[in-house]
Amino acid sequence: MTRDEPAADDSEGTDGIEYGIDDRPPLDESVVLGVQHYLTMVGANIAVPLILADAMGMPDHITVQFVGTFFVVSGVATLAQTTFGNRYPIVQGAPFSMLAPALAIIGAVQTGAVGGADWQVILVQLQGAIIVAATVQVALGYFGLVGKLRRFLSPVVIAPTIALIGLALFDVTQITSDNQNWWLLGLTLGLILLFSQYLDVKRKAFRLYPVILAIAIAWLVAAGLSAGNVLVDGQPGYVPLEDVTDASLILPIYPFQWGTPEITAAFVVGMIAGVLASIVESIGDYYAVANLTGSAAPSEKRINHGIGMEGLMNVFSGIMGTGGSTSYSENIGAIGLTGVASRYVVQVGAIVMLIAGFVGYFGQLIVTIPNPIIGGLFIAMFGQIVAVGLSNLKHVDLDSSRNVFIVGFAMFVGLAIPEYMANFDTAGFRATVDLAAAVAPLVEFDPIVGTVVAGWIEVTAQAVVDTIFIVGSTGMAVGGLAALFLDNTIPGTREERGLAEWERLTEDESDFETFWERWVGTGREK
Repeated sequence: MTRDEPAADDSEGTDGIEYGIDDRPPLDESVVLGVQHYLTMVGANIAVPLILADAMGMPDHITVQFVGTFFVVSGVATLAQTTFGNRYPIVQGAPFSMLAPALAIIGAVQTGAVGGADWQVILVQLQGAIIVAATVQVALGYFGLVGKLRRFLSPVVIAPTIALIGLALFDVTQITSDNQNWWLLGLTLGLILLFSQYLDVKRKAFRLYPVILAIAIAWLVAAGLSAGNVLVDGQPGYVPLEDVTDASLILPIYPFQWGTPEITAAFVVGMIAGVLASIVESIGDYYAVANLTGSAAPSEKRINHGIGMEGLMNVFSGIMGTGGSTSYSENIGAIGLTGVASRYVVQVGAIVMLIAGFVGYFGQLIVTIPNPIIGGLFIAMFGQIVAVGLSNLKHVDLDSSRNVFIVGFAMFVGLAIPEYMANFDTAGFRATVDLAAAVAPLVEFDPIVGTVVAGWIEVTAQAVVDTIFIVGSTGMAVGGLAALFLDNTIPGTREERGLAEWERLTEDESDFETFWERWVGTGREK
């Protein structure tokens, strides 16, 4: 098959896709669709800065600017990824995978590790760790090291990895809070199901805008109940409308706004573990998008450029003073619900969010979306992601006990190990391992030399323990690594593992053109 011939027979199929990756809907429609894509990730992109701000003791008026900065970084990172990176229609936003090491850094600074517990002192340490760790990600991507992992990936590995993206988030507080407003959550979820699954054939608007319609209606109901004092401050679902008018019109967001980043080696090592977990998640996201849109599976070249660009945008996020940037699984779920996979739509939405990030009223308005509404949205989208992951199993032999064991084992440990890790914070896990006791015999044997050697061993071991804790706390990293090991060590034929079919569906390296090749022309003469 030549590159000019249609590849429909070799794709996953595009049933339910209203706008494909290269489609460009009208601008007015693209603005609404782009904002809808961003609304699907609002909960997470707000949750991360709010969690960090609370942990650092950041003042409320600074927190609004902090949240706005996350949206500015998200807009820039999304434009960079969709234009210069892997060019998939994936929104970039604040990563939960880097939240664990960030909280560990905050705790260490507050306990006197580097002196001072002021939020600005903490934040410049966090920025320095992210910037240095991100350079490792840039190297792994653009030197081609990440893409080489693709040859070890089969549908048996990809299926549980993607499924765990959704399954690992079943217990987010927006869903499982003990004082949940189930009526509001149920209204939001019911509206999404009504518009996307039952009424989608009646009107195009229901098919294209189920998320934004559901959020808008549910928010108006919650706002009306709040204005009528049916819902009061402190109750789940309450909308603090008065907070919107108290915000500043324009937020002063600029590079190094919190101060010059500072670098502490121990913090960098912990953040690298978060970056590695983010890479695993992103690779799963790339395959999920390709699967949903009927595209060929990503080539090694596309994966490398995607991860490399994520690294560059993590450097940028450190410069701007946020908690990192990565591909967003919520956005992938939105593609499945709406059928809108247009790169152009995501880029338009990124521009809107980039501009809106500087507007204080916008940030405050977004913050007023109650958790029950976000929870209803999460249930619909995360369920979609789980299904997308499991759909990869159609390429493998499910009568094979080998395959069934690997998938089941990977999914189980991907849920069980993070649940165990949830019993600890970073310091608590270190205490459980008790490194000091492990190296104590060296000191007893030779108090002078032993102390020096034991110190180096303890520092190195501590970095390893922190890495185990962070990776072990990330469900899809645990399940994906387990599946990767078992699938490549337990004997199985290529047909049995789905590799034969997988290769037929994977794009050729020449099918993906970098920005340089497309616009400068180095690849056009071939």
